Amino acid sequence: MNAYPQSVIKLIDEFGKMPGIGQKTAERLACHILKLPAEEAMQLAYAIRDVKKHAKTCSVCFNVSENDPCHICSDMSRDRSVICVVEQLADFLTIEKTGKYHGLYHVLQGHISPLEGIHPESLTIEKLLQRVKADHVKEVLLATNLNMEGDATALYIHKQLYVLGVRITRLARGLPTGSYLEYANTAIVADAISGRSEMLGV
Repeated sequence: MNAYPQSVIKLIDEFGKMPGIGQKTAERLACHILKLPAEEAMQLAYAIRDVKKHAKTCSVCFNVSENDPCHICSDMSRDRSVICVVEQLADFLTIEKTGKYHGLYHVLQGHISPLEGIHPESLTIEKLLQRVKADHVKEVLLATNLNMEGDATALYIHKQLYVLGVRITRLARGLPTGSYLEYANTAIVADAISGRSEMLGV
């Protein structure tokens, strides 16, 4: 017999669906919501409602924004000759926080993983290639995660870009192999951007 009422069980179940949230954490979050005054608890509900209502995907870089194109793509002070390719929104935020990168971005919305049913056509790779061709991009910085899936994704994109004659760089390996960009220390990511190396050959 479950000690929680049905409404709390439902809340725990919903928290448990979130990535990285286990049963115990889901229970703690639900109990925290229960302790909050109703007005404060509803602020979370309103925030979720508003983000689903107003947030959209940028048609250029696939970043999340309330405008299309997003504020990065619309910023004419950015270096438009360089595109930094990341797997997901969290990676974009990590790089932007360093203050070391001033070019544009392209969010792949994942990584290549045949075992998970994620193939190149499942990502925004074709849109990236179109941007590089149309916008006369000089450098593409492949900032995918430094693990097996991220390296496989970077290698695939490298092969597609190599024939276009664009400079292709990769984050410096100061980042630990097997690491996820979104969890990396900002200073380490900044060094990895500054020390990025060119990817040669195919």
